[in-house]
Amino acid sequence: MLARIRIMFPMKSILLTLLAAFFVLSYTALGQRGAGGIGGGTAGGGGLSGRSGIASGVDTKDDLKDFHEVLALQATSEQVAEYNLMLKITESATAELQALVEQLKSNNPAELQTRKNDLTQKTESARSANAKFVDHLTDRQKSGLRENLKRLSRADSDLTQQLRTLDIQISEGKTESQQIAASTEALDRALLAFHSAQLALGNEMNIGTRADTQNTIYFAPPVKKSVKMEDQSVLFTTRAVFSKTEVPGDDSPLHIVLTSDMSGLQQQLTDILRAGLNKSDACGEQITVQSADLEPSAPASLARVQLHYERWACIGRGNANEMVEANGTIQVKLAPSISESGILALVPTIESVDAEGLVGELLRSGPLGENVRDKVADSVRWAISQVVDYKAVLPAAAEGNVKLRQAHFQGTGANRLSIVLEGGIKVSPDQMTLLLTQLKASEGKEPPSTAQSAPR
Repeated sequence: MLARIRIMFPMKSILLTLLAAFFVLSYTALGQRGAGGIGGGTAGGGGLSGRSGIASGVDTKDDLKDFHEVLALQATSEQVAEYNLMLKITESATAELQALVEQLKSNNPAELQTRKNDLTQKTESARSANAKFVDHLTDRQKSGLRENLKRLSRADSDLTQQLRTLDIQISEGKTESQQIAASTEALDRALLAFHSAQLALGNEMNIGTRADTQNTIYFAPPVKKSVKMEDQSVLFTTRAVFSKTEVPGDDSPLHIVLTSDMSGLQQQLTDILRAGLNKSDACGEQITVQSADLEPSAPASLARVQLHYERWACIGRGNANEMVEANGTIQVKLAPSISESGILALVPTIESVDAEGLVGELLRSGPLGENVRDKVADSVRWAISQVVDYKAVLPAAAEGNVKLRQAHFQGTGANRLSIVLEGGIKVSPDQMTLLLTQLKASEGKEPPSTAQSAPR
């Protein structure tokens, strides 16, 4: 799961400083004019001064209107403290959800029920803290933050619904079904949206920009991409996180982390390998892929393929005789790496073989094992290449400026596999401004969805 990271935009502090300076200079100039300048304090002068020759005030309809609007939304010290506490409670609920996902592996209904109760309690505490913070906003703040509060309300409603769905499923003992896995993923997305809405609200209230920190700038909405692989539809969901955090060896202004969920490939791998490896030669080899699993083995991944092998020989007028028949299992390790030039590579190695006789030899050091190894690697390699399709994942301002530096696989609970790619984006100050503008414009929108077919 993608970590929840605080969004920081320093522009409001700059705006406040400039506007405040402008306010002081304007006020001083007006005061000087009232003390004897043009249109000053003489009766009937028609200036901006009052009885004492000092400017009497500034109309909120003048050039300082934006300053007054921004100032009205600023959080008080009490609101800042309440906001930070609210975020900690939300992040605690997120951590509890990850613990529940891990608990699913144990298949212990009693412990899972306890973990679910803890998740429910912490999520309700997060919702309660959120409601309390919103309730303590002033009427002026509620008016100026109307759109942010609507988004937060929608996220709160969706979070409640997803939590209720998961609660019912666990209470009914559906601990091994795909249904509960989908529900935990939906709840994860709901918590992410809830947390994101809170961060956006804090940004509008200038909370956090007063601290001397270098936190994440923005995380982009997830991008869904459907890929055709051997006539199988495989769905990938990729998230991008942009950060100013200093990374050793990376001189780029922005650091990027791309995380793509590869559980779709895990589900379809058996059919994909069957299309590429199954063989039926009446007078030769007959190969049938029985099952194929792909699981995390951080920082690599591990593919396990079970197959049935037969070899037939035709003697005389085509009468086929079976020479060999056996089952075998081969495990292939897939290790990702990034070259000096930023090119992604995937190195496959045969880790182990469970088979006897000729089939064992063919899998360990013969063409059969090499074919299985290469087909697995080709399928995963091509799938990963869809993650680094920057035109689909990143805003236009980031295209052509990304250089990858690290890559690894990771597990995200319930044996789900993800690929994580890290790198830098070298952009000019103007490009960075444009990039952040494009990211903010995409906030709250439905993620784009694309489709593509793998080459045969």
